[in-house]
Amino acid sequence: MTNMTSPIESRIKPSSLIDRLDWNLLRTFMVIAKERSISRAAGRLHLTQPAVSQALSRLEDQLGKVLVMRRGSHFEITQAGMLIQQLAEEIYGNISQLAVADGDVNDRDISGVVRLLVVSGISSTGYDDFLAKFHRESPRIDLQIQVMRSADIVSALLQKTATAGISPDYLLPKKIQKQLFIPQRFSFFCGRHHHLFGRSNLTIADLRTENLVSMSGDQIGDNFSKLTLFREQNGFSGRIVASSASMTEIRRLIFTGFGIGCLPDEIAHGDVMQQKLFRLPPDEGVVNVDLHLLWNVDRNYSPAESVFLDSLRSYIPQRPDLANT
Repeated sequence: MTNMTSPIESRIKPSSLIDRLDWNLLRTFMVIAKERSISRAAGRLHLTQPAVSQALSRLEDQLGKVLVMRRGSHFEITQAGMLIQQLAEEIYGNISQLAVADGDVNDRDISGVVRLLVVSGISSTGYDDFLAKFHRESPRIDLQIQVMRSADIVSALLQKTATAGISPDYLLPKKIQKQLFIPQRFSFFCGRHHHLFGRSNLTIADLRTENLVSMSGDQIGDNFSKLTLFREQNGFSGRIVASSASMTEIRRLIFTGFGIGCLPDEIAHGDVMQQKLFRLPPDEGVVNVDLHLLWNVDRNYSPAESVFLDSLRSYIPQRPDLANT
């Protein structure tokens, strides 16, 4: 007689991976990934470095995946490692939610890691105030902020390797939700080393043949394509002589006279007051490239991540300077 296994029996049969996985190794890897260092992880866990290295090797063997790439002093968490870190934090976060559900834990007691991906050059006193307030109220939640291109932020959110992002919202997938974070108005500026600096009665016509400094994402189809469209619609023919994905470097290139370029008014305000930069026409600015808070609605968030997202989303409407910076 053939031995038949029912669908129910097959579903509840434990996998060999779950049977042999040592959950203590997951906790060790969480600390390794957070510290980005074997030695620092060993210090935090009160273990020797060889013991932590051995735990990492055992976890990689059990999973059959490389979680950390080490070449000399270079230490990098692989894509598989980031996924395992996320899953481990969710596991331990769900356990901590048992205490939260019983009302035994408040925000000050919740611990964990929040990964926030941001575009370069965010300037907002309201944002700074929120971070200060959040840290006071949730001191055990660690915040990791990484600067990335807009497209990479969206990609990471889709892969569920980050908590949230702050970025322009060009062509977002359906799974990515958004909330207006900081409206940004871009204007043209030149630096004190540029021949247009300080000149009065300038018009857009005076800018059309000037060399340009450009954001790397400033091209048709990207988040800053509004800047490209403005130049094309107004007959700009100058050559793009310098570019960067970093707003800080764009500001530096404009200041040092490589060409004229666009910056958010808020970022340039201090330099204009110190006469390091000079605002150019048009008086009403060039375009709006608003920043949005982005998150993946399909992601399972740890208690720490939920506290951060809920706090930030509720804080934005309370602070007009976050919505009108």
